Amino acid sequence: MSLESYMNQIGQQARDASRILAKASTKQKNTALFAMADALENARPRLIEENAKDMENGRIKGLDSALLDRLLLDDKRIDGMIEGLKQVASLPDPIGEISNMVCLPSGIQRGQMRVPLGVIGIIYESRPNVTIDAASLCLKSGNATILRGGSEAFYSNQAISTAVREGLAASGLPENAVQVLNTTDRGAVGLLISMPEFVDVIVPRGGKGLIERISKDARVPVIKHLDGNCHVYVDDEADLNKAFSIALNAKTRRYGVCNAMESLLVHHAVAVDFLPKLVTAFVDKGVELVGCESSQAISSSIGIATEEDWYTEYLAPKLSVKIVDDMDQAIAHINQYGSHHTDAIVSQNYSKTRAFMTEVDSSSVMVNASTSFADGFEYGFGAEIGISTDKIHARGPVGLLGLTSQKYIVLGDGHTRDN
Repeated sequence: MSLESYMNQIGQQARDASRILAKASTKQKNTALFAMADALENARPRLIEENAKDMENGRIKGLDSALLDRLLLDDKRIDGMIEGLKQVASLPDPIGEISNMVCLPSGIQRGQMRVPLGVIGIIYESRPNVTIDAASLCLKSGNATILRGGSEAFYSNQAISTAVREGLAASGLPENAVQVLNTTDRGAVGLLISMPEFVDVIVPRGGKGLIERISKDARVPVIKHLDGNCHVYVDDEADLNKAFSIALNAKTRRYGVCNAMESLLVHHAVAVDFLPKLVTAFVDKGVELVGCESSQAISSSIGIATEEDWYTEYLAPKLSVKIVDDMDQAIAHINQYGSHHTDAIVSQNYSKTRAFMTEVDSSSVMVNASTSFADGFEYGFGAEIGISTDKIHARGPVGLLGLTSQKYIVLGDGHTRDN
């Protein structure tokens, strides 16, 4: 079978499955999610065995430590995938929910019903756990999904796919509700993003280059974010002990994730008191620091930052540091150099925090909390399919509601229109 024929077959199967899922009951979908969790548990040894192949191939290919960390499947992460399935099963089912029902002067009632998007294509790199996040959220929201993982996680994703299909079959829902492409041919991506007759929306998850390419070439609507250049601003009215913990966590909890802090902004009035202790903690953890001249004057451990540094999502143990005159300058810096992903303020001043929330143009804005909380699990979504920095349809962590739409419904009783 040619690649084009294979992708058309996959697309038609997904479209057919989506029509069944759209009318599936909450009980059917939850049964499938629990069956998938059981199948993953039973497949645990095989998942670790297949992931070992990917890890070895990744080392041979010279993948850096951040990518290898994303690729790894161990018992803890398998536990996380299983728990994610159970959490999604416990979430309220949004499909069929009717809202905004009003009676109009004509006598008709008008409202909105929440419905699935249809077929969602997801293109992602490295993290095999995305396969489960995507499968669970799409299934619960009544969508069929076509998953194209990165070639570096091929064996892991195929093993996960087998468990997912076993769970679907056990529940009586179509196995083709979740399809993981079994080819590493890059041409499959080009075909997937060019099939509006089969695919309703594309969600790319991966590096900036991948997402830019998908956004440019897709003939299907795209939910995306290009990068996560996240900031923490420490105000002159911050509790510095809280600021220390927040900044350290935001950067060092995990380096290769999109919600990690990449730039630290500090009010000049507290910089001398605050920075030295924090710099020592970062250096002890192996974080490379670059910054403005004022920050370098405070600590010799801070190197020179270039203009490019302020724009950069490092995804690595590196951080840029800038001392600012006030909150307005911090906000201006974030809106100019940031990626509209997640930014935080540490301050005890209510008026300032309100202004920061209003004026920072990002999908998530934190007050006295680490940017690490910008995550589907932490937001109570059970999982996320990605974090959108778009402003239309879905913004921020995309959970169940972000994978649905609404259609208008009208209720009458023999009503006709006279004019």
